Amino acid sequence: MQFLVYILAYPLLWLISILPFPIFYLFSDFVYFLIYRVIGYRKKVVRENLALALPHLSDTERKEVEKKFYKHMCDMFLEMVKTMSISHEEMDRRFRITNLDLVLDYAKKGKSVILVASHYASYEWLLTINPKIGFKGIAVYKKLANPYFDKLVRRIRSKYDTEMIETRKAIPTMAQNQRNGVLAMYGLASDQSPKLDRIFHSMKFMGVEVPVHTGAEMLAKKYDLAVIMVKVKKVKRGFYEATFVSLADNPKEYPDFEITEMYLKEVEKQILEVPEFYLWTHKRWKHRVK
Repeated sequence: MQFLVYILAYPLLWLISILPFPIFYLFSDFVYFLIYRVIGYRKKVVRENLALALPHLSDTERKEVEKKFYKHMCDMFLEMVKTMSISHEEMDRRFRITNLDLVLDYAKKGKSVILVASHYASYEWLLTINPKIGFKGIAVYKKLANPYFDKLVRRIRSKYDTEMIETRKAIPTMAQNQRNGVLAMYGLASDQSPKLDRIFHSMKFMGVEVPVHTGAEMLAKKYDLAVIMVKVKKVKRGFYEATFVSLADNPKEYPDFEITEMYLKEVEKQILEVPEFYLWTHKRWKHRVK
C-alpha cells in the first residue's frame, strides 16, 4: 500500500515541480483553500498555539496571523517539491545568504560547527547552502514512516550534496568524522518539543515554560563544535534571505543550557517580529510545565 501511494503521488509531485512560478503559486493558493477552508488541517492546534504564544494580540489579529500562516505553509511545502526541478541559478536568485563569510571563517580555522535552525520561513530551502559553505554539509532528520517517501525526501534534500542522516546516527557520524579529521557542518532543527524521556531542561519559550531540546548544545560540547544559528527571512513570496549568527565558538566555556537558551531567545525575536512564518501546526507546547 505504501508503494502504491508513492507511485500514484510521484507523477503529480513532478508535474507540480515543473510548473512556472506564477502558475505554481496559483496552485499553492488552491491548496491553501483546500487545507484551510475545506479540510481545516490542524486548525485547533494552530489556534491553541497562537493563543498561548501570542496573548498580546487580539482575536482578530491572531485570526489574521492564522490565515497568513496557512498560506505560507502551503507555499513552503510546495517549494520543497519545487526543489526537484529548480535550477541552481534560480535557487541562488531566490535564496540569498547575507553573510557567508562568517561560516567560511570557521572552515579556514579548521573548526566544525553545529548549525541550529528553527521551523521558520524556508527551512527546506536552507539545505541549498551546502555548496557554498566550505564544509561537508550534514543534516540530521527524523525518518518518515513511508520508506518510499522517505527516500524521495532524502533525494530532494540531497540535491545540493547535503548528506542526510537519521537522528540515531548523529553521534556515531560526529565521532567518526572527528577521528578522521573531517570538517563538517551539522544542521539540526532545535525548536520543537523533545520526547518525554529526553527532557533535561525547561525554560520559558514565548512566555510559556516548556521542556526544550538540548541535544545540539550537548553534542557541541562533547565534540568541541562551534554553535551558530541561521535566521531565515521571507523577503517576499518565493524569495528568502538567510543570515548566520554566531552563538558560541567554544561551547565548553558556557554553563549548561545557556547556549540553548540564547538560541531560543533569538527564535522568539523572529516569531514576535513576523509570527505567520513559524510552523504553528506542531504541538510545540504540549508538554508545558504547569
